Amino acid sequence: MDFGLVLQTDPPASAVVELMRRAERNGFGYGWTFDSAVLWQEPFVIYSQILARTERLIVGPMVTNPGTRTWEVTASTFATLNEMYGNRTVCGIGRGDSALRVAGRRPNTLARLEDAIDAIRDLAEGREAVVDGSPMRIPWIEDSRLPVWMAAYGPKALALAGRKADGFILQLADPFLTEWMVKAVRSAAAEAGRDPDAVTICVAAPAYVGDDLDHAREQCRWFGGMVGNHVADLVGRYGEHSGAVPESLTAYIKERQGYDYAHHGRAGNPDTAFVPDEIVDRFCLLGPAEAHIEKLERLRELGVGQFAVYAMHDAKERTLDAYGERVIPALTG
Repeated sequence: MDFGLVLQTDPPASAVVELMRRAERNGFGYGWTFDSAVLWQEPFVIYSQILARTERLIVGPMVTNPGTRTWEVTASTFATLNEMYGNRTVCGIGRGDSALRVAGRRPNTLARLEDAIDAIRDLAEGREAVVDGSPMRIPWIEDSRLPVWMAAYGPKALALAGRKADGFILQLADPFLTEWMVKAVRSAAAEAGRDPDAVTICVAAPAYVGDDLDHAREQCRWFGGMVGNHVADLVGRYGEHSGAVPESLTAYIKERQGYDYAHHGRAGNPDTAFVPDEIVDRFCLLGPAEAHIEKLERLRELGVGQFAVYAMHDAKERTLDAYGERVIPALTG
């Protein structure tokens, strides 16, 4: 199992770079960031500094979207980083939530996302692609490689991830829901004639190492609110009892009243009071290192190839060090 660190690009950027360096020293192989230009600093500028000051870390957004930047700009940016630092990038992508909503735009359709996955990957690897009806190729790209991993929850999005993506990003760590969604992705991959096991499964969720569970829950409750934004979209599209999405995912948002992105992804978010302790415990990894190891072993048995730690809490350094000392050695031998 690989491990990643996920951060927001809050200023100062130097702090993000230093945490990524600490993660690499502790055995993490991936460095991810949010990508929302209004809420945080521009991640691709920071990736260049992370890559320059680390040796092996692979970096990318969790997640970008097809609407913030034109596709040739996204592809050229990844390819430039690859040319400068070796092929050490990965493109996490989705329909778009905070990046678009705070700018007054709607998330992209799945059809547009599907086209973007193909075009960004092809352009970044030097092949011709069609962008907004125009064929193009970036001529200076030679040996760039760009895996594209897609974030998804709903059945149509999961099917798209299985058909097109190199990896699937699931932003919650509940074993039951992980099993259900991994099965959907791999079934879609098989139906498309792909090797289901070739799709990397990445689970991303807050991890907080410490003995005070009440405090850890309060530091990570924001995550249930963030996931709730996507769940609310699913309920609006499929209905609460449609059977298209497990009720163990949708039931908890009944008391959700709204969401202010000014607090997005932050401990103490006042818009997440509706999130019960049970959801925090299911979606996150909390408690002593042994509890993290036990849950990660279950996720690994379900086919999870990477666990990405959301570290938006007050124990970033302690959690990274505990993972380096205890958790990662237990899961990687």
